[in-house]
Amino acid sequence: MTSDSPASALGLDFGTTNTVAALADGKGGSHLVEFAGDGATGAVFRSALCFWEEERGLNGIAHDAGPWAIAEYLQSPLDSRFIQSFKSVAASPLFERALIFNRPFRFEDLGRTFLQHLVAHAGGRLDRRPQRVIVGRPVEYAGARADPALARQRYDMMLDGFGIELHYVHEPLGAAHSYASRLTEPATVLVADFGGGTTDFSIVRVAEPGAPRRCEPLASSGIGIAGDRFDYRIVDRLLLPLLGKGGSYRSFDKVLEIPRGYFSDFADWSRLAMMRNRRTLDELRRLERAALDPEPIGRMIALIEEEQGFPLYDAVGRLKRALSSQDHAGFHFAGGEVEISAEVRRADFEQWIADDLQRIEAAMDAALARAGVEAVAIDRVFLTGGSSLIPAIRAIFDRRFGEERIATGGELTSIAHGLALIGEEANPAEWAVA
Repeated sequence: MTSDSPASALGLDFGTTNTVAALADGKGGSHLVEFAGDGATGAVFRSALCFWEEERGLNGIAHDAGPWAIAEYLQSPLDSRFIQSFKSVAASPLFERALIFNRPFRFEDLGRTFLQHLVAHAGGRLDRRPQRVIVGRPVEYAGARADPALARQRYDMMLDGFGIELHYVHEPLGAAHSYASRLTEPATVLVADFGGGTTDFSIVRVAEPGAPRRCEPLASSGIGIAGDRFDYRIVDRLLLPLLGKGGSYRSFDKVLEIPRGYFSDFADWSRLAMMRNRRTLDELRRLERAALDPEPIGRMIALIEEEQGFPLYDAVGRLKRALSSQDHAGFHFAGGEVEISAEVRRADFEQWIADDLQRIEAAMDAALARAGVEAVAIDRVFLTGGSSLIPAIRAIFDRRFGEERIATGGELTSIAHGLALIGEEANPAEWAVA
């Protein structure tokens, strides 16, 4: 924002995988904040951080975010610490701090650092605080024992001073406002937002254009299952058996299963980045020596020591996206002296996520029940979020509502657009949640 007065409203979709910001234009519309400089990826800013030791940095630590964090990490993976998907621990009472180069970072520290770089890479468009900041939040937070009050406290500290007036709105309601701007007649709309950490639903009644209150929320629901969980299924079924899961080791005169906790940590981005520490690696080396088949544990150690988590998960993401358009696809990874290649059928992937899809559909049914609306009364279904492109997900809605009622578009940007539009309403607090 380079004018003398701040923008009236900013919509901030702080996502598990990507973050998008949109500024209200004061005329009933909004436009995305495009990021500037070499390495910029348009309006989509990866929700990632990279830290490295540098004398000129604060307390000897320098950092960057977004695509620049990825570039820094790839340039020197062994001398840096890479963190992504940290939103997934926002509501977790089990997460207290991440130790990075012996300095503790709480969630709000990571969040403030991330926002600092998001502003810096916005080419001056976010230099002045907007009058209102409308922040998207999931209907249900991800993680076991998720505590919404704790997440709100952490978000408040993360966003302190970012805007003059701050409101939190359910993410699918932001998408509903974006989609409503495309409608020319009244409709009852089901919005389904498939993010990286959560899947959220809202039922919204949209009035005719020009109505004083265009959108009326009827009910919402959500579940902590989405893109990251689907990645986990691929890692669990395809990769972890090659890294020792299901294997055994000898302890005195007993043969025991290798503890599964190591594999749970490896398959979770929020914990994988923390596995490169002396204690964990020493434990894994002892297991390697005692394992009946030491080679798979050796692969895991190599991947952790050589900081290959990001390229490994990047290969998993490429496989998942390829299976959205192909009946089968190849998985290929080479790094840290480890090479893995496999052919995966879409049918296998769909089987791996079948239980997750059932729980997602149950969450959708909960939203319909809370709204008191039957599926036949839904006029339009708006699918958004990157995982909405997975054919098995689309098939649920084709079966339940019919292909002719389904709309898509702006999978990564619709929420930010809609949040900015809410910010221009006379009383955005009407949409706010705790």
